[in-house]
Amino acid sequence: MLEIQETALGGVVVLIPRRFGDDRGFFSETWNRARMAERGLGHDFVQDNQSLSRAAGTVRGLHYQAPPRAQDKLVRCGRGRLLDVAVDARVGSPTFGRWIAVELSADNGRQLLVPKGFLHGFATLEPDTEILYKCTDFYAPDCDGAVRFDDPDLGIDWRIDTSAAILSDKDAQAPRWRDWRSPFVYGEVA
Repeated sequence: MLEIQETALGGVVVLIPRRFGDDRGFFSETWNRARMAERGLGHDFVQDNQSLSRAAGTVRGLHYQAPPRAQDKLVRCGRGRLLDVAVDARVGSPTFGRWIAVELSADNGRQLLVPKGFLHGFATLEPDTEILYKCTDFYAPDCDGAVRFDDPDLGIDWRIDTSAAILSDKDAQAPRWRDWRSPFVYGEVA
């Protein structure tokens, strides 16, 4: 069975798959389309991605893919530990600009479902952290974008020293929240 926990941001949910373990380790079904559809999560994932961050304090995000190629993402940690963040970027949403953060680790097995219309990012809390995530649309460079992860208007607590965060050039040059125009509208299918 799978536990689904709602968050303060509508549509962003934490999935906790059941683990079956013994002295060899464990088995866990991390996604089953039929079982998820029964629970109201009928996502059609088309691409799986894997990312490894060598150093703790690496930040990737806040990323999005704009319509018409917006993506739902299902994120989990295969090794190590990370703080996964979703920010509501849907103009007109009652939670516009609010964020949630969930610790994902290889040990806890939690997954975060980040729907279209939300910015997504993570900070690694341990060295050699591996992130695995599914997407409902293919990567489209012309729809790819980012917002500054440490923007004071968002006030995200990343649980790391943000002044020493390890960033890509893209993330270091991302615009501030107030200078960015969201392509997402609350109530519209992205």
